[in-house]
Amino acid sequence: MKILIASGNQGKIKEFEQLLVPQGFDIVTLADFPELAEVEETGTTFEENALLKAQEIADQVHLITISDDSGLIVPALNDEPGIYSARYSGPDATDAKNIQKVLNKLGADEDLDRSAYFKSVIVVAYPDVPPLVVEGRVNGHITHEVHGTHGFGYDPIFHYEPADKTFAQMSLEDKNKVSHRANALKELEVRLSDWLKENDPYEDITHE
Repeated sequence: MKILIASGNQGKIKEFEQLLVPQGFDIVTLADFPELAEVEETGTTFEENALLKAQEIADQVHLITISDDSGLIVPALNDEPGIYSARYSGPDATDAKNIQKVLNKLGADEDLDRSAYFKSVIVVAYPDVPPLVVEGRVNGHITHEVHGTHGFGYDPIFHYEPADKTFAQMSLEDKNKVSHRANALKELEVRLSDWLKENDPYEDITHE
């Protein structure tokens, strides 16, 4: 079955591929559709942004489309970066700049609560059918400095207690067993088959 991953983020795409390809899905990405205009994420929640993107692209390409909106939430920073995780440090944001902004805002106070969590909302959409929405979460805390070279985004400062490592110190395989996106995809795996059955008659898509 062909599914479009509506993302240009290579880190996200690799995670989706590692989790979905073994299940028999044929993955295509936005790179296969260069004519598509970028969807403006004007929502105020992860779910709204994921839904906007998935539905608009699905309506254009007539493929089952998966969109994920996810980010880091730090309660001590009033739940920042939240939906602005990818562009937290401004229009020219990079992973390194975003990380530094979080570290700067938290400072070196040893008594400050540095708990944090990643949240992922995944939406599966197709024209004229109700979307499927699932979400996942993983808890951790923000380190005082960068550790590790794997992963992307805020992984080098997100310490996952059960492994006693940051996500950037874990292999992609190990991270994908416990990450917010992995947890959302586990829920997706449980519910996707029923969603596909309920939303026939697009048998030409589901039985490709």
